[in-house]
Amino acid sequence: MSDMEAKGSIAMERSTDGVITIDLFGTKFKFKPDNDVDHPEQIIEELNHYVQNAEKHIRFTASDKNKLAILLLASMNMSNDLREIKLEHIKLQEHVMKRTSSLLEKIESNRSLKGLYSEHSV
Repeated sequence: MSDMEAKGSIAMERSTDGVITIDLFGTKFKFKPDNDVDHPEQIIEELNHYVQNAEKHIRFTASDKNKLAILLLASMNMSNDLREIKLEHIKLQEHVMKRTSSLLEKIESNRSLKGLYSEHSV
């Protein structure tokens, strides 16, 4: 895309060489995503979601202080969501480990019973 595409509070442009330009509150930032980032546009859309949500909670004026406050609130909300996801992931891993251990114990117990049964049936 050659013109900046508005995505709410954030406008973005992707050049032919893969460089992405983001216009955030009138300031342009350029970056080139790593090759393993498949859809950087989706990441920018997610960032925009957080920025828009933060804007709702802060009185809007064009001051740099409020822009910084909006970005800070958006980043804190993103960090909190990431922390919650990590905690949920840890709980899921613990649950899977408990279930796996339980199943392994049942399999081992079943093997032992089969071994006892085959010894007595001879």
